[in-house]
Amino acid sequence: MRLSFCLALSLSVALIRAASYKGYQYQVKEKISGPPRGWIKGSPAPPDHTISLKIALVQPDIGVLEQHLWEVSDPDHERYGAHLSKAETEVLMAPHPASVDAVNEWLASHGFEDENIARSSAKDWVTVHGSVSLIEEMLNTTYHVYHHQETGDSIVRTTAYSLPDVLHEHIDLIQPTTMFARLMVPKSTPHRSGPDALISRLKSDTRSDTITGPAGNQVDADCQNIITLTCLWQLYNSVGYEASATNGNKLGITGYLDEYANVADLHMFLKDQNPQAEEYNFTLVSVNGGLNNQSTSAAGLEANMDTQFGFGLSYPTPGIFYSTAGKAPYVPDPSNPSKTYDNEPFIDWLNYTLAQSDLPQTISTSYGDVEASVPRSYANRACIAFAALGARGVSILVSSGDDGIGDGTGAFVPQFPSSCPYVTSVGGTRSIPEIAASFSGGGFSNYFERPDYQAKAVSTYLDSLAPGTYAGLYNPDGRGIPDVAAQAVNFRIIYKGSTLYFGGTSLAAPTFASFVSMLNDARIKAEKPPLGFLNPMLYAKGYAALNDVTQGNNPGTRITGFNASTGWDPVTGFGTPDFQRLKSLVLSL
Repeated sequence: MRLSFCLALSLSVALIRAASYKGYQYQVKEKISGPPRGWIKGSPAPPDHTISLKIALVQPDIGVLEQHLWEVSDPDHERYGAHLSKAETEVLMAPHPASVDAVNEWLASHGFEDENIARSSAKDWVTVHGSVSLIEEMLNTTYHVYHHQETGDSIVRTTAYSLPDVLHEHIDLIQPTTMFARLMVPKSTPHRSGPDALISRLKSDTRSDTITGPAGNQVDADCQNIITLTCLWQLYNSVGYEASATNGNKLGITGYLDEYANVADLHMFLKDQNPQAEEYNFTLVSVNGGLNNQSTSAAGLEANMDTQFGFGLSYPTPGIFYSTAGKAPYVPDPSNPSKTYDNEPFIDWLNYTLAQSDLPQTISTSYGDVEASVPRSYANRACIAFAALGARGVSILVSSGDDGIGDGTGAFVPQFPSSCPYVTSVGGTRSIPEIAASFSGGGFSNYFERPDYQAKAVSTYLDSLAPGTYAGLYNPDGRGIPDVAAQAVNFRIIYKGSTLYFGGTSLAAPTFASFVSMLNDARIKAEKPPLGFLNPMLYAKGYAALNDVTQGNNPGTRITGFNASTGWDPVTGFGTPDFQRLKSLVLSL
């Protein structure tokens, strides 16, 4: 099979070299019927506007990589925990040399020399910079400026592009072309803010000093109203656990869209909620020129929330904050018409991270978008990159979104990358006993079929629904979202020097990730490999060590949404962590 593939590729390269690209037969590579809802087509893109064109080459051995992932992530497999190295992963992600040659020939025919071509570490992505007029010639297309009605964002896109037919078997996709995603954070909403007098009143309303948490332990009664580090340690049963600062365990938090994590705010937060960690600081990692402006006015709400609770909970575990440059809106700049606007920072982060030899064992991201706004080809390719991280022993946790099932006016709206089967999707809860947060994103992917690891759990839930429930509004064969959950309402944070109260699954994700990081710390102390891709373990064994959430739902505007229930559900997954039970489980694997 592979010999035939190689012969076919060699033949196509020979044809390419014999062809004149300028007059070669083009065929449509990708086409969408029109921009997603909310986008309006504007004027043709300025011909001298610079596009950072990313070309994904076909990966012939990706099925082998996926097989490795399943084996090293299955707690009952003899290879459990035998994660791949960077070099081993790159061999399986690499394109065939014939594909590299074919794309090089094509780029050279349009004037790109090797020194003008950037390549990912596995050589599976190629990036070039060219004017709109040149890219339009290369792709036989026309770019326009599209405007988003609600936000006012503008981006340069097309709804179809073509390639010489002999290149189709070598190239998976090219972006930015048909991708209208606007990488966003969930809608973290200020549930409460005000002076300390408000907090005092909330405390005075509590009838006792403590309440019983899901693990049977005592939780400060204040935690019914306000979530702090102490609340989460108590609620999720990790009080007294001491992580190491020196055993190699690390926690990563991603940042995009000029979201800067303010160190002064972090120190103020830690002084308030974890005084022994007051002087703690994270390591900044710049991706593609990403910054972390420390002026008070530049502090990012999302970045502050993620780092304060993520690193505060897992202290003294070293933390990494990834600041990835690139902001989606295109803003014409008459003084610099050739300025590049990189609209896909997400793939930049994935390529950067996979190129590193030393990775955090746990990474949390609170960014995503509506799955339908991401071309299926792009979603598939990004999901493969997550699989590669999992194969290397990294646990990826992603917020499930803050829109419940969607707007409730039509088909339900899953979120990406939460819908990728190779990440652990985190929904939201509130109160004690815990119930589902009404905004907790959940449902079923329209792109990814249900993975084997969740077949039984999801089928059990669907079988419990009344016949015909929401028929046609969701894909009953799709990957179920989320996998787990954590508190997501009334977190006490510091933002620009002031105390505020916020919530959203963008807080649930770093919260759950922190407890996973502590589990990795415990395994490393026991001289065991990190957990890596969590879901096969969670669905096979780990669910028994989670706090099942059985109340609440995630409604849309005019529809009830899914209900939380016994076992897995598309609102809170299998539920929230019980650290001590999880620790006992993962140390037994």
